[in-house]
Amino acid sequence: MDNLILEKSKAFAIRSVNLYKHLVEEKHEYTLAKQILRSGTSIGANCREAARAQSRADFISKMNIALKEADESAYWLELLWETEYLTEEQYTSIYADSQELVKLLVSIIKTSKQTNVELRIKN
Repeated sequence: MDNLILEKSKAFAIRSVNLYKHLVEEKHEYTLAKQILRSGTSIGANCREAARAQSRADFISKMNIALKEADESAYWLELLWETEYLTEEQYTSIYADSQELVKLLVSIIKTSKQTNVELRIKN
C-alpha cells in the first residue's frame, strides 16, 4: 500500500483495536472502549471506500465522513485521558496520531474541492 492516508488510517485502526482490548481486559471499561473502537476503525474503512469512489463528489463525501470519525475519536481519547483510563504517555501518543489524520484529511478534502472547482471552470 503506497497511499499515506490508507496506511495511517489502518495503523490508527489497529491502535484503536489494541486500545479497546486494553480497556476491556485491563480496565474493565466497556462503553468508552466500544466508542473508540467504532470511530477509530471507521476512519480507515471510509478512506478505503473513498479509494474506490464512483465520482469526485463521492470521494469528498467519504473523506468528510472519515474526518468526522477522526474528530470523534479525538473526543473519546480526551474523555479517556480526563477520566484517567489512559496514562499521559498513552494519551499523548495516540492523540497525536488522531490529529495527524485530521490534518491529512482536511488537506485531502480541500485539495479535492479546489480541483473540482478548477475542472468546472475549464469546462
